[in-house]
Amino acid sequence: MGLISNGIERVRAYAIPAGVRADGGGVSEPASALVKWRSGHADKLYQIYVNGALAGIAAYPAARQMIVPIPVHTNSAVRIDVFAVEPCEANIDFSSELQSHSQSGRVKLSWLRGMDLPFEGTARVYSDEGGGEINYDEPVSKEDIQLWPSRQDKFGFGSGPFGEGDFGYEGSAAIGFGKGAFGEGQFGFDADKVKWTSSELENGRYKFAVKVTDRFGNVSCAQETDEITVIRTATPAEGLEVESYDKAEDRLVLCIG
Repeated sequence: MGLISNGIERVRAYAIPAGVRADGGGVSEPASALVKWRSGHADKLYQIYVNGALAGIAAYPAARQMIVPIPVHTNSAVRIDVFAVEPCEANIDFSSELQSHSQSGRVKLSWLRGMDLPFEGTARVYSDEGGGEINYDEPVSKEDIQLWPSRQDKFGFGSGPFGEGDFGYEGSAAIGFGKGAFGEGQFGFDADKVKWTSSELENGRYKFAVKVTDRFGNVSCAQETDEITVIRTATPAEGLEVESYDKAEDRLVLCIG
């Protein structure tokens, strides 16, 4: 069934006090938060995702709060999502099904680690820097991306112990069934993925390209992405105070103190 968002409301996150100053002010614990929610589900468990990553799993259906780790930074707001799941699916990470949210203006690229990629091959990522035309003279990846960090990861005819793999494959080093990108690899084999994350980008529209180079220096044709819109996450508000609340219209007015 996967993630269930219906029936969950009033999700709130609270700072956890770690101490008291001499003047009576509080000191918050910076690396975690207390998350509370309301739910109409009596027979489900719950998962909490922080910035799109699985951060916590409820142990019983009656749970309505949980302490989860949060990123230790103040450059951007932290997104927290609470979902209900079937008990049999509680330990499944559904982060790949969530809509991608660019945190701090970063872009993530991924492509299949297919068997057609060369031994000792490397990849480089290029960008248009938001200008519309990709600059192939200077890669934006800080170093070459190793396609096969371990030789034993690549399998194929003649690449493994002869006769010990599946018919037509020396597949003794292949990624196991259900451990990769299901259904995207060769028949009978799941495929692994290569992933790359950009540095922080400003708001704008960007295009990227990936080139693969084999050990002899031969370069493949560039695979270009579609245009990607980057909108940096809003900076957390500080010093907010309640100015007024209209109960009839359910309108809250805040001001910066």
